[in-house]
Amino acid sequence: MLNALPPAFAPASPPAAPPIVRPTWAFVLSHPAHFIALGAGSGLSRVAPGTAGTLWAWAAFVVLQPFMSDLGWATLIGVGTLVGWWACTVTAQHMRVADSGHIVWDEVVAFWLVLWLVTPAGFWGQLAAFALFRFFDAVKFGPMAWADQTFKGFGPRGGFGILLDDFAAAGCTLLVIALWTY
Repeated sequence: MLNALPPAFAPASPPAAPPIVRPTWAFVLSHPAHFIALGAGSGLSRVAPGTAGTLWAWAAFVVLQPFMSDLGWATLIGVGTLVGWWACTVTAQHMRVADSGHIVWDEVVAFWLVLWLVTPAGFWGQLAAFALFRFFDAVKFGPMAWADQTFKGFGPRGGFGILLDDFAAAGCTLLVIALWTY
Protein backbone atom coordinates (compact mmCIF):
# COMPACT_ATOMS: atom_id res chain seq x y z
CA MET A 1 0.00 0.00 0.00
CA LEU A 2 1.75 3.11 -1.23
CA ASN A 3 -0.63 5.57 0.44
CA ALA A 4 -0.40 4.10 3.93
CA LEU A 5 1.20 6.36 6.48
CA PRO A 6 3.77 4.95 8.88
CA PRO A 7 2.28 4.33 12.34
CA ALA A 8 4.12 7.32 13.80
CA PHE A 9 2.34 9.65 11.35
CA ALA A 10 -1.10 8.06 11.39
CA PRO A 11 -3.78 10.24 12.96
CA ALA A 12 -4.49 9.22 16.54
CA SER A 13 -7.96 7.98 17.28
CA PRO A 14 -9.82 10.20 19.71
CA PRO A 15 -9.78 9.00 23.30
CA ALA A 16 -12.84 7.04 24.33
CA ALA A 17 -15.25 9.14 26.34
CA PRO A 18 -15.75 7.99 29.91
CA PRO A 19 -19.02 6.28 30.84
CA ILE A 20 -21.87 8.42 32.09
CA VAL A 21 -22.43 7.15 35.60
CA ARG A 22 -24.59 10.04 36.82
CA PRO A 23 -26.94 11.19 34.03
CA THR A 24 -28.36 14.69 34.23
CA TRP A 25 -31.57 16.36 33.09
CA ALA A 26 -29.63 17.63 30.07
CA PHE A 27 -28.84 14.01 29.16
CA VAL A 28 -32.49 12.94 29.71
CA LEU A 29 -33.73 15.69 27.39
CA SER A 30 -31.00 15.28 24.75
CA HIS A 31 -32.64 12.30 22.99
CA PRO A 32 -36.14 10.72 23.05
CA ALA A 33 -34.60 7.34 23.90
CA HIS A 34 -32.98 8.83 27.01
CA PHE A 35 -36.29 10.32 28.15
CA ILE A 36 -38.02 6.95 27.78
CA ALA A 37 -35.25 4.75 29.19
CA LEU A 38 -34.69 7.00 32.19
CA GLY A 39 -38.41 6.93 33.00
CA ALA A 40 -39.13 10.61 32.25
CA GLY A 41 -36.39 11.49 34.75
CA SER A 42 -37.38 9.12 37.55
CA GLY A 43 -34.15 7.21 36.92
CA LEU A 44 -32.13 10.27 37.95
CA SER A 45 -32.79 9.52 41.61
CA ARG A 46 -29.53 9.43 43.58
CA VAL A 47 -30.94 6.75 45.86
CA ALA A 48 -32.46 3.54 44.47
CA PRO A 49 -33.33 4.71 40.95
CA GLY A 50 -35.00 1.34 40.21
CA THR A 51 -37.35 1.87 43.14
CA ALA A 52 -38.02 5.44 41.98
CA GLY A 53 -38.82 4.15 38.49
CA THR A 54 -41.16 1.51 39.92
CA LEU A 55 -42.94 4.16 42.02
CA TRP A 56 -43.30 6.29 38.88
CA ALA A 57 -44.80 3.27 37.10
CA TRP A 58 -47.25 2.77 39.96
CA ALA A 59 -48.31 6.42 39.92
CA ALA A 60 -48.74 6.36 36.12
CA PHE A 61 -50.78 3.16 36.40
CA VAL A 62 -53.12 4.74 38.96
CA VAL A 63 -53.61 7.78 36.71
CA LEU A 64 -54.16 5.73 33.53
CA GLN A 65 -56.23 2.88 34.99
CA PRO A 66 -59.66 4.60 34.83
CA PHE A 67 -59.18 5.22 31.09
CA MET A 68 -57.68 1.87 30.06
CA SER A 69 -59.31 -1.37 28.96
CA ASP A 70 -57.54 -4.73 29.00
CA LEU A 71 -56.80 -4.28 25.31
CA GLY A 72 -55.40 -0.82 26.07
CA TRP A 73 -53.07 -2.20 28.74
CA ALA A 74 -51.97 -5.10 26.54
CA THR A 75 -51.22 -2.68 23.72
CA LEU A 76 -49.41 -0.18 25.96
CA ILE A 77 -47.27 -2.90 27.54
CA GLY A 78 -46.53 -4.54 24.18
CA VAL A 79 -45.64 -1.30 22.42
CA GLY A 80 -43.86 -0.08 25.56
CA THR A 81 -41.71 -3.20 25.50
CA LEU A 82 -40.73 -2.76 21.85
CA VAL A 83 -40.08 0.97 22.16
CA GLY A 84 -38.32 0.37 25.47
CA TRP A 85 -36.04 -2.22 23.85
CA TRP A 86 -34.93 0.44 21.38
CA ALA A 87 -34.68 3.17 24.05
CA CYS A 88 -32.73 1.03 26.50
CA THR A 89 -30.34 -0.10 23.74
CA VAL A 90 -29.66 3.45 22.54
CA THR A 91 -29.35 4.88 26.06
CA ALA A 92 -26.95 2.15 27.21
CA GLN A 93 -24.80 2.86 24.13
CA HIS A 94 -24.83 6.61 24.78
CA MET A 95 -24.05 6.14 28.48
CA ARG A 96 -21.38 3.56 27.66
CA VAL A 97 -22.76 1.42 30.52
CA ALA A 98 -24.25 -1.97 29.61
CA ASP A 99 -27.06 -1.90 32.19
CA SER A 100 -27.05 1.31 34.20
CA GLY A 101 -29.25 1.36 37.27
CA HIS A 102 -30.52 4.71 36.02
CA ILE A 103 -32.22 3.01 33.06
CA VAL A 104 -35.63 2.31 34.62
CA TRP A 105 -37.99 1.74 31.68
CA ASP A 106 -37.56 -1.97 32.35
CA GLU A 107 -39.05 -1.53 35.82
CA VAL A 108 -41.83 0.65 34.45
CA VAL A 109 -43.15 -1.69 31.79
CA ALA A 110 -42.64 -4.86 33.88
CA PHE A 111 -44.44 -3.38 36.88
CA TRP A 112 -47.31 -2.19 34.68
CA LEU A 113 -47.68 -5.84 33.66
CA VAL A 114 -47.82 -6.90 37.32
CA LEU A 115 -50.36 -4.24 38.27
CA TRP A 116 -52.52 -4.95 35.24
CA LEU A 117 -52.64 -8.67 36.00
CA VAL A 118 -53.37 -8.24 39.73
CA THR A 119 -56.20 -5.78 39.07
CA PRO A 120 -58.67 -5.31 40.78
CA ALA A 121 -56.23 -5.35 43.73
CA GLY A 122 -56.62 -2.42 46.08
CA PHE A 123 -53.86 -0.34 47.63
CA TRP A 124 -52.59 -3.11 49.96
CA GLY A 125 -52.53 -5.68 47.19
CA GLN A 126 -50.65 -3.28 44.94
CA LEU A 127 -48.25 -2.49 47.78
CA ALA A 128 -47.57 -6.21 48.26
CA ALA A 129 -46.97 -6.53 44.50
CA PHE A 130 -44.60 -3.55 44.66
CA ALA A 131 -42.62 -5.07 47.56
CA LEU A 132 -42.39 -8.48 45.88
CA PHE A 133 -41.38 -6.99 42.53
CA ARG A 134 -38.67 -4.83 44.10
CA PHE A 135 -37.40 -7.84 46.07
CA PHE A 136 -37.12 -10.06 42.98
CA ASP A 137 -35.62 -7.25 40.89
CA ALA A 138 -33.00 -6.36 43.53
CA VAL A 139 -31.95 -9.83 44.66
CA LYS A 140 -31.60 -11.27 41.13
CA PHE A 141 -31.50 -14.98 41.80
CA GLY A 142 -32.75 -17.82 39.60
CA PRO A 143 -34.41 -16.59 36.40
CA MET A 144 -33.51 -12.96 37.10
CA ALA A 145 -29.80 -13.84 37.48
CA TRP A 146 -29.87 -15.95 34.33
CA ALA A 147 -31.45 -13.15 32.29
CA ASP A 148 -29.13 -10.54 33.77
CA GLN A 149 -25.98 -12.56 33.06
CA THR A 150 -26.93 -14.05 29.70
CA PHE A 151 -27.95 -10.90 27.81
CA LYS A 152 -25.23 -8.29 28.28
CA GLY A 153 -23.79 -5.87 25.78
CA PHE A 154 -24.43 -2.68 23.89
CA GLY A 155 -26.43 -3.90 20.91
CA PRO A 156 -30.03 -5.11 20.67
CA ARG A 157 -29.11 -8.19 22.75
CA GLY A 158 -28.07 -5.92 25.63
CA GLY A 159 -31.22 -3.81 25.35
CA PHE A 160 -33.30 -6.98 25.43
CA GLY A 161 -31.40 -8.14 28.52
CA ILE A 162 -32.11 -4.88 30.32
CA LEU A 163 -35.83 -5.63 29.93
CA LEU A 164 -35.73 -9.40 30.36
CA ASP A 165 -34.54 -9.61 33.96
CA ASP A 166 -37.38 -7.29 35.03
CA PHE A 167 -39.95 -9.38 33.17
CA ALA A 168 -38.52 -12.39 35.01
CA ALA A 169 -38.99 -10.47 38.29
CA ALA A 170 -42.57 -9.69 37.22
CA GLY A 171 -43.17 -13.38 36.50
CA CYS A 172 -41.86 -14.41 39.91
CA THR A 173 -43.98 -11.71 41.57
CA LEU A 174 -47.10 -12.93 39.79
CA LEU A 175 -46.28 -16.56 40.67
CA VAL A 176 -45.98 -15.75 44.39
CA ILE A 177 -49.22 -13.75 44.32
CA ALA A 178 -51.01 -16.59 42.51
CA LEU A 179 -49.72 -19.19 44.99
CA TRP A 180 -50.70 -16.97 47.93
CA THR A 181 -54.15 -16.25 46.50
CA TYR A 182 -55.09 -19.82 45.58
